[in-house]
Amino acid sequence: MEMHLKPVGIIHTPFQQPAGTPIQSAAAGSAEGRVEVFSDYQAGLADLEGFERIWLLYWFDRVGPMQLLVTPFLDDRKRGIFATRAPCRPNPIGLSCVQIKTIEKNIITVCGIDVLDQTPLLDIKSYVPQFDCFENSRCGWLQGRQPHGRAADERFHNR
Repeated sequence: MEMHLKPVGIIHTPFQQPAGTPIQSAAAGSAEGRVEVFSDYQAGLADLEGFERIWLLYWFDRVGPMQLLVTPFLDDRKRGIFATRAPCRPNPIGLSCVQIKTIEKNIITVCGIDVLDQTPLLDIKSYVPQFDCFENSRCGWLQGRQPHGRAADERFHNR
């Protein structure tokens, strides 16, 4: 089976290279970015202003080759790619939950961004706490680890 994706926009951020980019939106603090939705898709932004947060789905366009075992940022031993958020995936799709600051025409200004500048945007989905938050969920090898304040290095990206 073959699938075809095309970007619906582009993500603009202050992060020009992987090193120093927050490893998750929860660790990005007040880092601000702009999500530019292409004009063909602008009508799809209707009613989004009522939401506090959105999920951004994007393409890791500068990631290195796919790896099934990786040493993730918060660990020092190899883990299966599907048990991590590492970008070097079979389908390099990223996911970030960001807070909406403003929406003006086709531009969404967000904070808590953890994405490289000029990253292709695949989709936007509204964050709904009743659907997206599961209290007391197990988190495997990440149990007790705190991602706040961590930034990426070059381990998963093309050089």
